[in-house]
Amino acid sequence: MTEHTTEAAEELALILTRNGMQRMTARVLGILLFTQQDTITAGEIAEQLKASPGSVSGAIKMLTPTGLIEKVPVPGSRREHFRFPDDGWPTLMSAQNDVVRLMQEAAERGAAAVGPETTAGRRLMDMRDFYAYLMKELPAVIDRWRAERKQM
Repeated sequence: MTEHTTEAAEELALILTRNGMQRMTARVLGILLFTQQDTITAGEIAEQLKASPGSVSGAIKMLTPTGLIEKVPVPGSRREHFRFPDDGWPTLMSAQNDVVRLMQEAAERGAAAVGPETTAGRRLMDMRDFYAYLMKELPAVIDRWRAERKQM
């Protein structure tokens, strides 16, 4: 990456970090978004970030269930290759996102544990209902977005 590209990637990572993403996870996402390569290995990411392989591996594990990174087979290579998927943003906002599904399920279990009629239970039921509503409505939003993208 060029110096200008590196600065832009780090700026994005800083914004993500300020809004709750772990620093290394944000920096790895920045590399995935700004790389000009089709795929990149964890070792290459670590080298570019001057970071430990373990911290990059942890960031990859954090990004995987969100749909913002995917493992890609590369014939002839023994290393795991990764890329930002073509459909990364819609996946992040869809039922394919394991984190959203897990949050919805955790809210359901939490409400059952404390009782849905309690103050905490009502909050948890609202959380569950919100995620359920999102998962019902987002497919139409994503479909409209994809249709608009095709017209561009």
